[in-house]
Amino acid sequence: MHLQQTKAASRTSGGPQYYFHSVPDHIKEFLRKRGACPVVLQTPYGITRSEFQAVDRDHKLVGDKVLKGSVGHDRIQQGKAGRSIGEEIRHWYGLKAGKDFEWIEVDGQIHPDGHFILVPTSVKMRDAKRQQSLERTHFPLSFNTKYQSSFWREHISRVRSRASKDVAWASSQILRVVSEHSNPEDKGILESDLLRVSGALSHLGVQLGPYLGTGYDCLRSTFQFDDFPTYPCPVEIKTRSKGFDYQVSRYTDLPRVVVLCMEHNLINPPEHVDVIELRELAKYLQAS
Repeated sequence: MHLQQTKAASRTSGGPQYYFHSVPDHIKEFLRKRGACPVVLQTPYGITRSEFQAVDRDHKLVGDKVLKGSVGHDRIQQGKAGRSIGEEIRHWYGLKAGKDFEWIEVDGQIHPDGHFILVPTSVKMRDAKRQQSLERTHFPLSFNTKYQSSFWREHISRVRSRASKDVAWASSQILRVVSEHSNPEDKGILESDLLRVSGALSHLGVQLGPYLGTGYDCLRSTFQFDDFPTYPCPVEIKTRSKGFDYQVSRYTDLPRVVVLCMEHNLINPPEHVDVIELRELAKYLQAS
């Protein structure tokens, strides 16, 4: 399935439009029943909410209302978004500005709550000879004994190449906290003690938000890897990731959540939950 850009030379008449082509039957059926539905966009960090709407060929958006229409194409409609879906993808994936898109290859997934998850997999620019693949990383913000995302590893490598002393300092700080949590004589260490690594994590692109008393511990946290945009993502602080079971059962928001822990023992975390295990991160920073 792909999005075809139209109106490439007519910016004054509303800018480029993006029509679906080769739509799988199950997505066609979903759009016919709904008329229109909110779009959630896959980014290198994971999914993020958007103001776009997926609209079927027989409907149109007028304000917030879905009405019968005769456009004749299933499409992504801009809605309240400040730019087209193509420019939003360009923004999140760090694609060069300038050339218009010829097409954007995408996968589509239907979330149980009715959102349409749009997953870009490659792009082809007008007049370009080759298409450009867009990598989708499984558990993109996870770094633990069971899984280390390539997104994290590549980011650490780039940070090390331009600021090796910062990475060495971050490694020493995380290792110090890890070592202190391994002392059998220390009992009753609070989960919030892990926040002592916040300065070290900031050198790795992770900014922990204020530690709150309700909801997710660090709700207003952000991730900023390489030259990609900043990604807001709540962070939960746990000594062991299995302690996140309660929050998983009550998790209703669509974007991702990250568990920052000392020990990862959560079996089969949901797709929207990433786990950063400080023991493993410290070991990797030392060895690499």
